[in-house]
Amino acid sequence: MVGRTVSHYRILEKLGGGGMGVVYKAEDTKLGRSVALKFLAEELCQDRQALKRFQREARAASSLNHPHICVVLDIDEHEGKPFIAMELLEGQPLDHRIAGRPLPVDELLDVAIQVSEALDAAHAKGIIHRDIKPANVFVTQQAQAKVLDFGLAKILKPVSDLTSTGSLTDPYALVGTVPYMAPEQLRGEAVDARTDLYAVGGLLFEMATARRAFTEALGPHLAYAILHQMPVTPRAFNPNVPPELERIVLKCLEKNPQNRYQSAKELAVDLQRLKRDTESARVGAGLARPREGRALPYAAAAGVTLTIVLALLVGLNVGGLRERLLTGVGARSRPGGMPLPKIESIAVLPLENLSGDREQEYFADGMTEAVITNLGQIETLRVISRTSVMQYKGARPKGGIREIGQQLNVDAVVEGSVMRSADRVRITAQLIEAKTDRHLWARSYERDLRDVLTLQSEVARAVAGEVKAKLTPDVEARLARARPVDPEAHELYLKGSDSLERRDTKKSLEYFQQAIQKDPNFARAYLGIAEVYRSLGGWEELAPVEAYAKEKAFARKALELDDSLDEAHLVLADALFQGDWDWTGAVREVKRALEVNPNSDRAHGAYSMYLTLLGRSEEGIAEARRGLEIAPRLAGPYGWLGTAYYWGRRYDDALAQYEKALQVHPGANLRVGFGWAYREKGMYKEAIAEFLQLPDGPLKFGHGGNAYARAGNKAEAHKAIQKLIELSKQRVGNLAVALVYAGLGEKDRAFEWLEKAYKVHDKGMCYLKVDPTLDPLRSDPRFQDLLRRMNFPP
Repeated sequence: MVGRTVSHYRILEKLGGGGMGVVYKAEDTKLGRSVALKFLAEELCQDRQALKRFQREARAASSLNHPHICVVLDIDEHEGKPFIAMELLEGQPLDHRIAGRPLPVDELLDVAIQVSEALDAAHAKGIIHRDIKPANVFVTQQAQAKVLDFGLAKILKPVSDLTSTGSLTDPYALVGTVPYMAPEQLRGEAVDARTDLYAVGGLLFEMATARRAFTEALGPHLAYAILHQMPVTPRAFNPNVPPELERIVLKCLEKNPQNRYQSAKELAVDLQRLKRDTESARVGAGLARPREGRALPYAAAAGVTLTIVLALLVGLNVGGLRERLLTGVGARSRPGGMPLPKIESIAVLPLENLSGDREQEYFADGMTEAVITNLGQIETLRVISRTSVMQYKGARPKGGIREIGQQLNVDAVVEGSVMRSADRVRITAQLIEAKTDRHLWARSYERDLRDVLTLQSEVARAVAGEVKAKLTPDVEARLARARPVDPEAHELYLKGSDSLERRDTKKSLEYFQQAIQKDPNFARAYLGIAEVYRSLGGWEELAPVEAYAKEKAFARKALELDDSLDEAHLVLADALFQGDWDWTGAVREVKRALEVNPNSDRAHGAYSMYLTLLGRSEEGIAEARRGLEIAPRLAGPYGWLGTAYYWGRRYDDALAQYEKALQVHPGANLRVGFGWAYREKGMYKEAIAEFLQLPDGPLKFGHGGNAYARAGNKAEAHKAIQKLIELSKQRVGNLAVALVYAGLGEKDRAFEWLEKAYKVHDKGMCYLKVDPTLDPLRSDPRFQDLLRRMNFPP
């Protein structure tokens, strides 16, 4: 083939060959670049179905664009022989690099991290390699690892098709890759990302010991060992292998995929942590040495900078060097010698669901919320709200962690994954400095599902410890006393929460009730039911008085079981505020919620509303600003602040905040707020336009009818009254009718409907003290008497 032209490639020399085919160096005559051409072996060209599978897989592999994956440039045929064109690499395959000697730990970790990152990128696109082995990892002259031959393994027959006499040299016997195959692959079962990670374990074993994990010569004996025997520990062959590396290797080589790493990303995190710890220990002990085979030039005479000197001394790559130097002098240090920056604010990004089942998203989301809630109890740490971080679920900005840190104004970010398998659950978390994208800490936690609440607290306590956040005795005690929970009850609770978030109140109520049947002492299930009744109260579904009574009863039951549930205190506060008009009790409960979780944006918003509605406008505005600090990327807190301004009669300020809310979230529904402010500014046309876009109900007809009345359009105002009277038969809309009559100047009719609203505790009655639409009635003694009967403070 040398000297011949194939398609637009002129073959220059043969580079090598094996069971899968022959590789040549060639010149791309169109683009004037050097490439590698790989022609498949004759035996593989005879199976047309196999070739079709190969072509499909190669096309998928060509979509991978990653610095540690050899790029597939072209797929073609020459005289019936299929070939692929790949980027030409200069260096040597990893098996040649090993060549009977273990690799230095630094080099081993560099290669392993790069291979893991390459696999993570491929797995994210649904591509499984199936043939990871030293010969398929190329180390360039720049010490960069490149994974080769994505997709080639799929054209090979499963082991179940082989005879007992099959040899490792038979191309259909997987061409020497059996020693790196996972048990499920040997059995001909379905493979997934974890199958590749088993092969990485074999790769690590060989780099660490210069021998395979299983060394049996005959195929059947080798297959039996992989299926049924545990490998000898790497340190038995090389005592210089770090214990943590040995743990990583053996975890990759677990027989059961559920016991291995669940993702390449998870594996990369552990490898990166080991690399950092190894480098830190060496520098701390003054034992920095260059890698084997690297010269140590005299730097000072040449004017080499401190950066280059350090790189030469410790053999760091650029990324590792930057990570070390950016820590600076005088920063706090954590155990192990790694300097830690000052961290006073943090965001927990949505945990990645590694189960492979999209139906399990609710479980990962629930775990994310629990970790945020637990961290939120730490008063010295500003923790971004769950709602703010959920915008990054499955969609990260181009600037990655740094941009997220800027958007949320935080010092650090926690990201990670959750894997639920049978009766076990594992969380992997890593702490990243937002400003530099520097990984500060990483750890995995695994527990029985019954201990899932303990697991959540454990992760929060570990993160708090890493950022040196001071825990009060109360917070420490709360995080330490998490009780076991029935796994089925916990799952039902998470499903109920997910259904409630999607406004399926009927389904969520069923889930919460089933959770209580499974575990009668599960406080959060009672809280869930209280939340359902909170959402139902005041509209068509349920009479307000009945809804508030149930909301209060279930919230109190939840708090009897666990007084540390800040959400339960908030729900109880709502029932006391809306249902009992117990202003003192409501404020007491919301303050307790803030004591338990000072980082609850929902609690700050509720407290802001209560203060404002009681006439303490400036205090309410200040509280709304605190909520905005915790949830800077949400429309809601801007809306709370805008509404606080509205109740305080600062209409231009209210409109400015509503505009900011739309900038953050263009789709936010703020029509009520805009309509309120426009109406009170006398901009009735603009106000009516906003109200008309609301769904039919008391808000649309009540406030819209008031705007029509004040604009002089009595006919439309009376039409709104008729529609509201129909709604009042369903126990809602009484207050809204009063608003329209107030706008028309018909005080007696307005008070008639206010009394009806008073008797049924109509939703919105708690706004009476500050609602500007009722200003025409304030001087009337009947209005002051109504405020007195509702227990409003003077």
